Amino acid sequence: MFTAAGSAGASRHAVAFVLVTVFLDMVGFGIIMPVLPALIEEVGHVGLDRASVIGGWMFAAFSVAQFVCAPLAGNLSDRYGRRPLLLLAIFGLGADFLLSAWAPTLMWLFVGRVLAGVCGSSWIIANACIADLTAPADRGRAFALLGAAFGVGFVIGPAVGGLLGEFGPRVPFFVAACVSFLNFVYGWFVLPESLPPENRRRFEIARANPFGAFRVFRSYPGVIPLCLVLFVFFFASSVYPAIWTFWGIAKFGWSEAMVGGTLAIFGLVMAGFQGLLTGRFVARFGEYRTALIGLVCAAIAATGYGLAGSLGVVVLLMFVHGPEGFVHPMITAIMSKVVPENAQGELQGGISAIINMAMLCGTVFFSQIFGWFMAGGRGWQSPDVAYWVAAACLGLTLVLFLVLTRAEERQR
Repeated sequence: MFTAAGSAGASRHAVAFVLVTVFLDMVGFGIIMPVLPALIEEVGHVGLDRASVIGGWMFAAFSVAQFVCAPLAGNLSDRYGRRPLLLLAIFGLGADFLLSAWAPTLMWLFVGRVLAGVCGSSWIIANACIADLTAPADRGRAFALLGAAFGVGFVIGPAVGGLLGEFGPRVPFFVAACVSFLNFVYGWFVLPESLPPENRRRFEIARANPFGAFRVFRSYPGVIPLCLVLFVFFFASSVYPAIWTFWGIAKFGWSEAMVGGTLAIFGLVMAGFQGLLTGRFVARFGEYRTALIGLVCAAIAATGYGLAGSLGVVVLLMFVHGPEGFVHPMITAIMSKVVPENAQGELQGGISAIINMAMLCGTVFFSQIFGWFMAGGRGWQSPDVAYWVAAACLGLTLVLFLVLTRAEERQR
């Protein structure tokens, strides 16, 4: 599985740290999710409908910062190596959590979200590390392991955050900061460099700006159609970070602990599908068809959430939703196979730019829909409309995938 980017022992240490990093970053991120609505309401002195709109704009601020900075981080890692950029990103996330924990006003919460976006490139560099250390044929499985680490972190983080939220909405932010700083210390001592000097390339600012990063897609055949699929897919799936917490509170009256519990179950399901079933699906159906299965399930799940009438139905739909976790690693693996080894960081930066632009637009869009249909004085109020719109967008993604990749699939 490992390439010649160093000794097998060093490669194993690097892969292990990358997986741990993604896991701990998601623990830190997941810890704060159940309490963010309460913190926005407390700091901004607003109701739930207004808090959902503010939360959408905060996520947009995060996405803009990551859109601008992610390609820069990817290109810098192609020039100077993965280790220094990854450690810097981890430390910055810890500083962001502390700033958010102490934020006295909404402006400081926005500053914290911007800082999180600037330093949120850890998963981009983690993907580049995996590309350094694995053979092309093994990257689909390796990227799926990253997805599984993401999912497991999402199991633990929200569950812990929901419990800690009982002590106040700021407490989970302090705990998340401790998790990030401990991860930084761990990486400082055990993380080897995965990109050997002979595979590095000269840094070019034109390729590191967020729009210049898109040039990597024009350089290699078959990549641009998949970029469009990724954009529409992440636009639609951004409905979940945009409204899940607010939707659960508004529709079912969930507490912070219940919100954390549902996110934990969702993360466990995703981790199970990505970590245990990806290899079997790829071996049986191939990467294209595995991505197709994920898109079908994603559209069904989004429709179902909008119709769900109880917690039991929501949990059942999470299992239908699980194969959606195949989509991103499969498309990433397909794209990575046509890009040379010295441009994997640039590729991951470009993919991140697409994802962040899609989630920037989608999060604002779906939070506005939720806030509009939940605002007081409406003749008809519903917390579900955003899910129905997302389902339609996922159906469009499925059609685009079938049409735009038909030629490539016939050649396989």
